[in-house]
Amino acid sequence: MRTALILLFLLALAAMPGALLPQRSLNANKVADYIAQHGWWGELLNRLQFYDVYASVWFSAIYLLLMISLVGCLLPRSVEYFKALKAKPVLTPRNLGRMPHHVESTVHKSQQDVVDDANKALHGWRKTEREEEDGSRTISAERGYLRETGNLVFHFAMLGLIVALAIGKMFGYEGQVIVKADGSQEFCNSGVLGYDSFHPGLRVDGTDLSPFCLKVDKFNVNFLPSGQPDLYRADVQYQSGADLDSGTWAQYGLEVNSPLRTAGDRIYLLGHGYAPIFTVTFPNGEKRTMDTQWRPSNQTTMLSEGATKFDPPGITDAQERRTKQIAVTGLLAPTARMQGSLLDSGFPDLRDPAVAVDVLRGDLGIDNGRGQSIFTVDQAMIDDGRLKKVARENLKPGGEIKLDDGTVVRFDGVKRWVYLQVSHDPTQVWVLVFAISIILGIGASLTIKRRRLWVRVSATNEGRTVVEVGGLARTDQAGYGEEFTRLSGAVTGGKN
Repeated sequence: MRTALILLFLLALAAMPGALLPQRSLNANKVADYIAQHGWWGELLNRLQFYDVYASVWFSAIYLLLMISLVGCLLPRSVEYFKALKAKPVLTPRNLGRMPHHVESTVHKSQQDVVDDANKALHGWRKTEREEEDGSRTISAERGYLRETGNLVFHFAMLGLIVALAIGKMFGYEGQVIVKADGSQEFCNSGVLGYDSFHPGLRVDGTDLSPFCLKVDKFNVNFLPSGQPDLYRADVQYQSGADLDSGTWAQYGLEVNSPLRTAGDRIYLLGHGYAPIFTVTFPNGEKRTMDTQWRPSNQTTMLSEGATKFDPPGITDAQERRTKQIAVTGLLAPTARMQGSLLDSGFPDLRDPAVAVDVLRGDLGIDNGRGQSIFTVDQAMIDDGRLKKVARENLKPGGEIKLDDGTVVRFDGVKRWVYLQVSHDPTQVWVLVFAISIILGIGASLTIKRRRLWVRVSATNEGRTVVEVGGLARTDQAGYGEEFTRLSGAVTGGKN
């Protein structure tokens, strides 16, 4: 048990860096920024796996050793516990006067009547009657054995919780996806490619995810005059199980603290944002419309930044196409206001949207086989001169920019998008059961007192009966004086 307590302390200590330092599984960009800001110290922490605490070798070692230690504690204790359950209460001590609680009395009752009264008073106690060599009859009784039961339940539940969490990490997964809130985009949980970010368990390869589909019809948000939101609600349609075959859609109001549960998964509403709509009319007259989501750079005013990228149509030569790709980058203000010559947002809701954009033309680097963020352009292309700024302007909905080659970029308006998280944990019910068991077990262990009581009934030559009652509290509490007084009074008739 001492070893288990030390390991439990070490586990808590080892978890502290996970709370104090950015974690790669949550935000890889913050980890990269932290390493860049702290130089050699940041690199050292990286080599020591301090940015992947819960997946590190040293955290896993403590975790595993704690589980082994708990098993080593519980097995012998369980054996002793079941032995004690089968055993009878201990013999009555010869000298009850040495007990912390002791009462002796002479009563005008028969020996059998006193024994019957004692058995009645000790109803619900584990007790055993015995007869001594001198003819005295004794009752050995004990109560509060559920204290040890609670103790074992607590430790087994803790062990079960550790195992359940480990299994959940192995077979669970978590993914985030942005879905447009106008019913035009359908998300299906068919593979990892549908997610913007995906964190699989150790035994999950992404090929056997829980099948379901959903789409967001509308996103409702209510802002207080201060700009703080007091309501997020996404009206979604979803289908899973037999509904996937029949095409039936069910309705659900998804809120921040009210996740959708379907197909064994939970879908959470994490946030929202805006997607400006741009239409590019190319010199040949062809049009392309894009509504790529932009990310909020200011969560209070929802001032957003991003990049909407266009590939020119009708050009089959890859080299030529790379010289005419277009990116519209900049800021989106849902409620526009000017700070000098700079666009800013005065309120998070869509009251007076506007954009301040740079139009870039050239090679976006989207054909080189390397992934890039949808929110930014490749800075290396700008530094190399392969991607150049050809226009800059502030636009309201309907505003246009005409480029030198006849290309027209028009700002059409703004759509909303919602940020969803899909979580799958096959052991979540067991985690809840074990967590409740831990509370019940520790509650029983702390509140129930173990105590013993002995009664010796001896007949005298004068036709009277001498009754001795002794009591002992087997826990750290001072005793059970009131209960002992009541029980001994019921046995002795209240006379000392």
